[in-house]
Order: sequence, then structure tokens, then C-alpha cells
Amino acid sequence: MKTITVLGSGMVGSVIAQDLANSYRVIVADKSEASLQKLKHKKNIETIATDVTNHQNLKNIVKDAHLVITALPGFMAFNVLKQIIEMGKNVADISFYPEDALSLNELAQKNKCTVIVDCGVAPGMSNFLLGYHASKMQVEEFVCYVGGLPVERKFPYEYKAPFSPVDVIEEYTRPARMKENNKIIVKPALSELEMIDFEGVGTLEAFNTDGLRSLLYTMNVPNMKEKTLRYPGHVRLIQALQATGFFDTSEIDINDTKIKPIDVTTHLLKNIWKLHPQDEEFTVMRVMIKGKENHQQVTYTYDLLDRYDKNTGFSSMSRTTGFTCTAMAHLILENKFNKIGVFPPELIADDEKIFNDVMNHLEMRNVKYHRSKN
Repeated sequence: MKTITVLGSGMVGSVIAQDLANSYRVIVADKSEASLQKLKHKKNIETIATDVTNHQNLKNIVKDAHLVITALPGFMAFNVLKQIIEMGKNVADISFYPEDALSLNELAQKNKCTVIVDCGVAPGMSNFLLGYHASKMQVEEFVCYVGGLPVERKFPYEYKAPFSPVDVIEEYTRPARMKENNKIIVKPALSELEMIDFEGVGTLEAFNTDGLRSLLYTMNVPNMKEKTLRYPGHVRLIQALQATGFFDTSEIDINDTKIKPIDVTTHLLKNIWKLHPQDEEFTVMRVMIKGKENHQQVTYTYDLLDRYDKNTGFSSMSRTTGFTCTAMAHLILENKFNKIGVFPPELIADDEKIFNDVMNHLEMRNVKYHRSKN
């Protein structure tokens, strides 16, 4: 039986581990013993409490792995990924970091590794869908709207974070890159607010975020943007925090104590934004791909509305993200995708069989993307 090492046992990492344990031996490593507790005594899963940012620890954990899954907070993930590639291990990565994963392509080729990055929802499935259609038509415009939200709209933010608050704040502060008329331009995060109706959900607000990532450089599409979805009113609250300085990273002096405002903010929001295991939530995404196919103007629209699974206790965001990652993991482990280098999902979707395998993998787990064509 092949061995997979999963780094990170958070909400998404634990779901990835449990899904893969149906077919493989899984080792899960995390610094938090409490976080690992939910995986204790699960079939085919071994847990190790250790700091994976320590090079020797990391080396010991992945030495027998046929594949490594990185499900770590963004601030540490890129350096860990680099070390794993240097160790010659294949990787499926869901971590959201500011660095450019494609900068590791040459290193992966040197060490003969297959690395699929951004294996989530968006970035992830949004890239995958675009890559598939870009191989079959001349795409002129790509738009992705995506968000994860709690069913219960609780004052004041009406939001729960399925991952680290520091990574959510990064979405709100990192300038949003997009393409307009074949030029990469930058706009502030949270800008260009618009209201959009979604069946089964209602009206949500959409705003610019920096979610295109590799698509800016891998896809020859003249117009592309990604927007995050929240309940109406959320953006105004975040803008107020930002304008007051709560996201500042420079130290300030309070009563002879130096402190970074962002550290206080993250600490406070961690409690109020914490998504508890019993909290019901949903993931909503709409991907629109416009262009010419067989000399005809067409628009493909993919809609996803996925909800918390009461039977398994898996959150929607962990299902939609985690099962995308396990689909990519199966491709590598079953030798269906074995090219050497670093590949975001859009660069593997041109293969019809791979596209169908991934879509079937998700549908079997009740993650359904509904496609329409106009």
C-alpha cells in the first residue's frame, strides 16, 4: 500500500487524510496534538505531533512517502514546499501563499518531482475549468466569483473562517491583480463592489481579490478577474478596520509595550470567526468562461453550491477544497499524470481523460458543478 504524508491537520487537511485513507496508508503531521486528536484511531491513519518547519523533522516525516500533501498556513507553506521538492518528493499542494509556485519549476525538474499546486476551489477548480475550455476554444473573458459562508448570519461580521484568519486578512489586504485587454493591472482588494443573486442563497456582495495567481501567466486570456463573495455589509466593516489601522504590520508602542496591530486583530478575530465543527456553512462559486468556439460566441457557466455534510461532519469548504486535492493526488499516485515540474491545475486540464476523472471524483463525493452553455 502506498504511503501519503499530509502536512497539516486543520479542517481541510483532516478531510484530505480521511478521504485518502480509504485507498492508501496516510501519515498526518501537525504541531498541534489537539488538532491531530480527531484523526486518532482512524483506519490507515498515523498521526505525528511535530514542527514541520524544522528541516530534520520534515525529512524524517516524508522519507517514506510516495506523495506529500501540503495543507499549511500560507506564511510557512512555500518554504516547506521548496524543501520537500529538494527531497525529491511528489506533491499536491493546497496552501495559499503570496510567493510564485512556478518559480520552483526548475527545482522540481532537477529533482524529478511531479508537483500540482493550488489544488483547492479557487484557486484550484476555477483554474482547472478554465484550462479545459482554453484547450478547446478561444477564451476572451474569465470571471470567477467564490466564497464560503456560514448558514447562520451572526452579528457583526456574518462570517466564519474555514481556515486561518491571517490568511483571510491577506485576501482583504493583498492588491488584486487582474487582466484587462491583455494587460495585467492592479486594483485594491475589496474594490469594485457589486451585488449578485445566487439561487438557493440570495444576494451576495462580490469584491476584487488576488485569486488569479498563476492564471495571469499561464493562460492567454485577455480579460480575467476573480472576486470573493460575502453577505452584504461585510466589506464595509472590513474597510473600517483597515482604515483604523487594525491590519497594520508595523509595531506601535502602547504603555511601553511594542505590538503589531495585525497580531491583536488576528488574535481577536480568531475567536469570533472560528468555524466550529457543528457550524453549518456552504460554498458558492460561479465561473464564467466567454469566447469563440467553432466560430460561434459562447459562454460556459459553472455553478457550485455545496453545503456542510451532516453525516460526516465535514464542512463544505473542507469538502470542496479537500476533495479537489485528493482528486489531484489520485492522478499522481495512479500515474495518470506524471509530468515533471510544477503545474497549477490549468496546465493539466487539457487532457480529456484527466478532466473527466477529476469531475467524476468530485461528483462521487457529491461535489457537483452544474454547467450551462449560452
